[in-house]
Amino acid sequence: MNQNAIENTRNVAIVGPYSSGKTTLLESLLFASGAISRKGKVTEGNTISDGSPEAKERHMSVEVSTASTTYQDINFTFLDCPGSIEFAQETYNALTGAGAAIIVCEPVIERVLTLAPLLKFLDDWEIPHLLFINKMDRANAHFMDVLHAIKEVSSRPLVPLQYPISRDGQLVGYIDLITEQAYHYHKGSPVDPVPLPDHLKDEEHAARQEMLETIAEFDDHLLEELLEDIEPPQDEILQDLKQELSADQIVPVFFGIADLDYGVRPLLDALIKEAPAPSVTAQRRGLTPQTDNNTIVQILKTYFTAQGGRLSLVRVWQGTLTDGMLLNGVRAGGIYRLLGQQQHPIPQAMVGEIVAVGRLEGLTTGTTASNTNNIPELPKAHLLKPVYALAIAPENRKDEVKLSGAMSKLIEEDPSLYWEQHGDTKEVILWGQGEIHLQVALDRLRRKYNLPMTTHLPHVPYKETIRLISKSHGRYKHQTGGHGAFGDVHLEIKPLPRGTGFQFHETIVGGVVPRQYIPGVEVGVREYLSHGPLGFPVVDVDVTLTDGSYHSVDSSEQAFKMAARIAMSEGMPKCKPILLEPVVSVTVTAPSEYTSKVLQLVSGRRGQILGYEGLTHWKGWDQVTAHLPQAEMQNLIVELRSLTMGVGFFNWEYDHLQEVPDKLTDNILATNGNGHRK
Repeated sequence: MNQNAIENTRNVAIVGPYSSGKTTLLESLLFASGAISRKGKVTEGNTISDGSPEAKERHMSVEVSTASTTYQDINFTFLDCPGSIEFAQETYNALTGAGAAIIVCEPVIERVLTLAPLLKFLDDWEIPHLLFINKMDRANAHFMDVLHAIKEVSSRPLVPLQYPISRDGQLVGYIDLITEQAYHYHKGSPVDPVPLPDHLKDEEHAARQEMLETIAEFDDHLLEELLEDIEPPQDEILQDLKQELSADQIVPVFFGIADLDYGVRPLLDALIKEAPAPSVTAQRRGLTPQTDNNTIVQILKTYFTAQGGRLSLVRVWQGTLTDGMLLNGVRAGGIYRLLGQQQHPIPQAMVGEIVAVGRLEGLTTGTTASNTNNIPELPKAHLLKPVYALAIAPENRKDEVKLSGAMSKLIEEDPSLYWEQHGDTKEVILWGQGEIHLQVALDRLRRKYNLPMTTHLPHVPYKETIRLISKSHGRYKHQTGGHGAFGDVHLEIKPLPRGTGFQFHETIVGGVVPRQYIPGVEVGVREYLSHGPLGFPVVDVDVTLTDGSYHSVDSSEQAFKMAARIAMSEGMPKCKPILLEPVVSVTVTAPSEYTSKVLQLVSGRRGQILGYEGLTHWKGWDQVTAHLPQAEMQNLIVELRSLTMGVGFFNWEYDHLQEVPDKLTDNILATNGNGHRK
């Protein structure tokens, strides 16, 4: 492949909110470019991109899907990204390798806010993006009103390159604002040029003038032409658009109805003329033009397929990737171009291409890999913090040995998942981005690894402590046919300040308890504290061994351990035990218009508001900080998304333990702390 062929490569991510029509747009793009002869439908489960059983069942994208095609001698690779916020990690990982992105949205003003997090990510990464307003047959407002609403959530100026032509309220064509040529749509076919409608000439002229003035903000020569009433050449306008889009300074806007193929071919033409070439994207990532034979790739996604095993989706940033090449010491086992679930083997991939590579064991998503040493580590998307959890267990206990290996593969496919075996509750807890996210993960465990699971909400890791000091005595005496067992201890139990933990002391004098038996006393105390009088682990307690006695023949470390447990069982109930609950520090981020609702949500869950302030790096968004009992966290993300049109999110971390209010303690103790009555 020569240099021209390399520069004729375009990697484009298709992104946007859930149900905006991204997968339908991809079907139309593939149909228009000749990659497929018949379009599939999401509702029928036969689209190119939503090929997994989990996607088909839910009629939604749940992972990145790749499709390569050629149109007018340009090699396109499209990355169809999930729209649900619960699968945002997939989208962010894929975007790090994309040269440009198409944001797909609906012409519904009330839903415009759902674009905000995606626009923020694209702007932070300086990824060039175009806007495609889909489903124009369902618009609930005028095109210009929708455009104005989107401008409010975009930090980059929007530049519409088309103006709609409607008849009886239905979209029938568009006016190209660069050429001022009008066109009529035809389902499944290219557009026809038509005369510019007289009744739209004034509106078209105003829209074109606004377009030129916007792009002239970044080009002094064009600004001079406009000030002198000189009509700029079309080539100059296109060159400006290409430069300003490549620099992520503007957002070109297109529209259509993907289901009818309206607006798809103009969008493809714009990608050919205006989207940046691979060399521009590489420079944006800090890579200089290639001067040697080094190959550098980055892994954007990891799959585990039923037929081929491990498959890594990689972007070739530098050099040529060949089959069998060693990448970070791991041999590439096959290179493939993808069309959804279809794999087409190729001998090599050139710089700028996105391809699948087999058997890159140990190289995880985000990894930069090369055939040489001392390469720069390319930036990768930040890992989203988990916000929703389920406790899981195999339906068949014999399958427990398989769980660890299956979970490792599951998390390699989806790094936004996390699992742990909780030290206090002993539960296996699966963490993710929401209920649907975890259900998809559980479906994969069942389908791919034959591991059906039972689930329940995780238990809250309550603790207990004491308020009073007590002294206790424990004697363990057991006689058998041979040696007996004897241990005798006196303990003093007292509370410690919150967060101190457990302390053990001894003040033995005169050898009443021999030194070799004192460790047994501490072990017995610690064992008891794992399950205190209220049924939970005990914290912030000081225990001192003050006295005791022993038998020269029958005493042993084990006997003193048993005596210590007896003493603790006697003394701890006298210390007025109280229940403690974990409290987390929460930072909630949401649009300012929802801040009052966020404050009510947190307060209604026994939260303590610490403060809120506007974000300097995100206009129109606030951040609320609070302390919140962990028991109130389980469905917080569900309610928060419901209140904020799905865009609100939070980060959290454990902060401290606090006493449970008396009115809640009785109910917690009656249900063993897990919601199930004793």
